[in-house]
Amino acid sequence: MIIGHQKQWQFLKRSAELGKISHAYLFCGQENLGKKNLAFEFAKLLTGQNIPNPDLILIEPEGEEIQISQIRDLIWKLSLKPYSAPFKVAIVDQAHSMNSEAQNCFLKTLEEPKDKTILILITEYPEILFPTILSRCEIIKFYPVSETEIKNYLESKETPEKEIQEIIKISQGRPGIAIDFISNPKKLENQRKKLKELIKILNSDLVVRFNYVKDLSQNIQEVKEALNVWLSYFRNILISRLNLKPKQASSIQGSEKFKFGFERDNYSFERLKNNLNLLQRTNFLIFKTNINPRLALENLMLEL
Repeated sequence: MIIGHQKQWQFLKRSAELGKISHAYLFCGQENLGKKNLAFEFAKLLTGQNIPNPDLILIEPEGEEIQISQIRDLIWKLSLKPYSAPFKVAIVDQAHSMNSEAQNCFLKTLEEPKDKTILILITEYPEILFPTILSRCEIIKFYPVSETEIKNYLESKETPEKEIQEIIKISQGRPGIAIDFISNPKKLENQRKKLKELIKILNSDLVVRFNYVKDLSQNIQEVKEALNVWLSYFRNILISRLNLKPKQASSIQGSEKFKFGFERDNYSFERLKNNLNLLQRTNFLIFKTNINPRLALENLMLEL
């Protein structure tokens, strides 16, 4: 099921109908927008078969990276004729995870495309890929979908109304997050727990903050979930500010508190934007570089 992204989907469908299919596509946009789901739907359309099928190849990181050995294996598979479909389709998920050797090897495939092969790269960090790779792909950009589209999906799954509103607010236009919460209700409870932890940390001194990140950094998956919660939290604050009329905003300064436990005037627009930039940078450093997670989180605690 495709949630949102109808312009992208209709463009791809029309290209297939007209026989104007590009050799390589780059699906780029934030994490959890539904890029991979749409790539599978496009592969189904191109191969005329359900997923998985022998003419679809999926490449994902092994550990932190996509290795050159994976790309060499992909090139060999693409050299074979399609088993039963008109095309062989290769989806490279988290394409930015290809190391330099893997990207150089992959570039050769883009420079000398095989007949009846379609490549789909998926990434939230296109800037990490070689410019020569970007220049040889048709770029399809993905954006957050509307609240209405996510609400319609949640209602189709008979989600309680109270949870619908909560999930819409947390997901911020990213269908993958909404789907996760429906598939695993414990994740929503964990989200609430992480939010309470954040509120406590924001009102604590550096000793408490550093002890918290010391424990947190021991589990990289917990780090990922915590940073996502924090990003969502500050985005929601910023959005709520932007949606306020000037008179409403002035009437609450210094008097009304956020329901999460601290005063609105503690966070100016500039500070909210800085916090979001800090969180995004920390997220990037931890998951896309070799920085020590604990050190990155301690630096974040100094600034947040």
